[in-house]
Amino acid sequence: MADKQISLPAKLINGGIAGLIGVTCVFPIDLAKTRLQNQQNGQRMYTSMSDCLIKTIRSEGYFGMYRGAAVNLTLVTPEKAIKLAANDFFRHALSKDGKKLTLLKEMLAGCGAGTCQVIVTTPMEMLKIQLQDAGRLAAQRKLLASQAGPNSAVAESITARPTAMQISRELLRSDGIAGLYKGLGATLLRDVPFSIIYFPLFANLNKLGQKTPDGKSPFYVSFLSGCAAGCTAAVAVNPCDVIKTRLQSLQRGINEDTYSGIIDCTRKIWRSEGPAAFLKGAYCRALVIAPLFGIAQVIYFIGIGEFLLGFLPSRRD
Repeated sequence: MADKQISLPAKLINGGIAGLIGVTCVFPIDLAKTRLQNQQNGQRMYTSMSDCLIKTIRSEGYFGMYRGAAVNLTLVTPEKAIKLAANDFFRHALSKDGKKLTLLKEMLAGCGAGTCQVIVTTPMEMLKIQLQDAGRLAAQRKLLASQAGPNSAVAESITARPTAMQISRELLRSDGIAGLYKGLGATLLRDVPFSIIYFPLFANLNKLGQKTPDGKSPFYVSFLSGCAAGCTAAVAVNPCDVIKTRLQSLQRGINEDTYSGIIDCTRKIWRSEGPAAFLKGAYCRALVIAPLFGIAQVIYFIGIGEFLLGFLPSRRD
């Protein structure tokens, strides 16, 4: 992140616009990632990302690929704004002596950003996962019902898919605000290491495009740096993302394991599915995160927030 001074409102606008554009572009791939990560051995509905998307379109229509997108589009603005602005804040706070940030300080700034963002990320992911995985569970039950017969218990268990408001109300009614923060520890376990890897890597890759120490990298360098750093960080923390997805899923398929916590989830996945299961959806996640953060950094460095704020009337003394 460049060390130039940008006002807080501009940072929030930049992060929000970047999140909205990025999510709109890559959400179907994120849906495939969630479904691939949640399916367990013996109940596999999809063999790959493309197979998942094709089957989703056939059974749920084109807009089935965007189930849960409304939640993301609503909350991604504060989430991305907090993440980018917090990292910029911590970088500025750690470089008050005017010296270049060391790698350790860059990692500390990323750690602070990742910790701050889970305030929004955890409930957003909690609701999004239920909506994304509902189609997989419905397809699984429908398949089993066709095999067992129309009067079977499986056929009777097929119900209407819930909405985000219904899920929120049920969680708040049964568990209070803590219900929306189920999987907070796993979210921290994913997002803090992600930010520790992503932000220092991006900052150093982006510097390669600067012609002078105080210069600004071309937009394509910022984009490619964001893509490369995002892809690297996403794959590195994918095992944590698999665990988080499993823990935050409220509904299970037929004969699928349930988990009591991070350690229990890790142990059961390792025992029943093998170490390769921790890389489920890794390439999907890389395809989601790379352009998402590439777009975010381009918008952040172009300064659309400052441009939009320029149209507001200035305050008079």
